[in-house]
Amino acid sequence: RVQLVESGGGEVQAGGSIRLSCTSSGGDNHSRYCMGWSPQAPGKEREGVAAVDGDCSTDYGTSVKGRFTVSRDNAKNTLYLQMNSLKPEDTGMYFCTAESWNPSEYDVVHAMVVNPNVAAYWGQGTQVTVAS
Repeated sequence: RVQLVESGGGEVQAGGSIRLSCTSSGGDNHSRYCMGWSPQAPGKEREGVAAVDGDCSTDYGTSVKGRFTVSRDNAKNTLYLQMNSLKPEDTGMYFCTAESWNPSEYDVVHAMVVNPNVAAYWGQGTQVTVAS
């Protein structure tokens, strides 16, 4: 069983920056999972904003390209999301997600951005609030 724990959320002014972290445990090999970030705003469905595969290839949602950067440290079993130029619409509960990765099959990273529900594992989330 894979367990995911997010941290780093908080309240930030518009235009500011924040960095989220997610640590994983219980999996056989951290590099064999695609990892992603999926926020959920109040009253809205979950969306995928960023994901990274075991070879560190990334994909981003259109709304965050050029502002967010996703990265991972496999040695530390840790996923990061650097969030810059924050906007009020970025507000939400940010969930760390994971899905088994097999590069011979479909593009899991892209799928996690288009439809974050493809991920099998979810953390409890960390709240990010962006105020004007």
